[in-house]
Amino acid sequence: MTTEDLAGDRTTPLLDPVYRGATVGAVALVFLAAFEALAVATVMPTVAADLDGRDLFAVAFSATLAASVVGMVAAGSWADRRGAVRPLLASVALFAVGLVAAGLAPTMTWLVLGRFAQGLGLGGLIVSLYVLVAQVYAQVDRPRILGLFAAAWVLPGLVGPFLAGVVADTLGWRWVFLGVVLVAAAALSLLVPTLRHVPPPEAADPDAAAVAGPGGTGRLLLAVAVATAVVALNLAGSLSGVLRAVTALVAVAAALVAVRPLLPRGTLRAARGLPSVIGLRGLVAGAFFASESYLPYLLQEQYDAATWVSGLVLTVATLSWAAASQVQGRLGERLPDEAALRIGSVLLAVGVAMILVIATLALPGLLVGAGWLVASAGMGLMFPRITSAVLKRTAVQERGTATSAITISDSVGAAVAVAVVGLVFTAIGTAADRGAFVGVLVVAFAVSLVAVAVSRRA
Repeated sequence: MTTEDLAGDRTTPLLDPVYRGATVGAVALVFLAAFEALAVATVMPTVAADLDGRDLFAVAFSATLAASVVGMVAAGSWADRRGAVRPLLASVALFAVGLVAAGLAPTMTWLVLGRFAQGLGLGGLIVSLYVLVAQVYAQVDRPRILGLFAAAWVLPGLVGPFLAGVVADTLGWRWVFLGVVLVAAAALSLLVPTLRHVPPPEAADPDAAAVAGPGGTGRLLLAVAVATAVVALNLAGSLSGVLRAVTALVAVAAALVAVRPLLPRGTLRAARGLPSVIGLRGLVAGAFFASESYLPYLLQEQYDAATWVSGLVLTVATLSWAAASQVQGRLGERLPDEAALRIGSVLLAVGVAMILVIATLALPGLLVGAGWLVASAGMGLMFPRITSAVLKRTAVQERGTATSAITISDSVGAAVAVAVVGLVFTAIGTAADRGAFVGVLVVAFAVSLVAVAVSRRA
């Protein structure tokens, strides 16, 4: 059965036989991605210290994000031609290989390479899941399944950061990576039987990947160029003086030039409508993940918090994100997409501003959780609505490319922002300097203000 077979305005339970297999398998994969992201963010300060790789701390995050762009483009083109099943299975396998490589890494450089492989898999996984939603779910049901994706972060959010901290403090950080491989195997065991019943893509077109820009090969080369520029931006941190600044500026410019054809026309200038929706995704991802990558670091270095304690901040974020996502799902069309995006972007800016003030004035570290709760609620409100809005405005044969554009914007925005704040951090000082963390939050807050402005054009 396809989405056209379902009644136009009547909702169907997500565990109804027509949806059950896809719902269980897709949510299991989101659970996997959530557990990995939260666990790794919690233990990365410990990893960097153990491998003597503090200079590559930001690279360990941005390498994953940069590689995910390549995975997204490849999976988007593949899904347009063949549907979501094959790219999804391949992405999960590649993600697991990256986890093993990172878990066995003898140096920080090898760990970054493993994280790069994880990014390739994650990028393909995300795009494939969005295409799966478009293939299987009726338009009226999509906000609820996308909201359920966000809710799938709740359980790993409750136990992931805490468990990662405990594992790192007892068994060692390597088992945080290797243990996630077991979660991947479990998710795959649920996924394979359900994907056998996924219908083929509607109105499949071999040339669909080229609808919004260059052809499949051209898009892949551009994605590689974006990833290369982001890596160069990270490596600029090892330089000094004018050379660092020039390298950083050239890398940012190269990333923007390369990503432009991969996004709808007008995205970089925030043209009204679809371009601004996709551009907003990159801005909010940049502000949020640039902050998140340094929050556990801030708490561990400036407040002497244990690894598991700093992980609780991410738990707060997960709960808040999921709760806000469920609220928007229940409100449905009573809350227009445009309103959800505006409210969410303001909440994000307010939350980052709160943490900036807390860090600047050296207020109690527990207050960081309150600010992150507000910021995360904004993200939970926005993310499902961004995807839903794009699917509404996209033709069937272009869904793979369109959803690829969403996640490309997300990953490039986050990767560039994380790389930039990494440069700011190292330029100001070290983890012992509170000012270095304040500099990171100033950049994140500035990006969040731009997001507020762009949300009014979506």
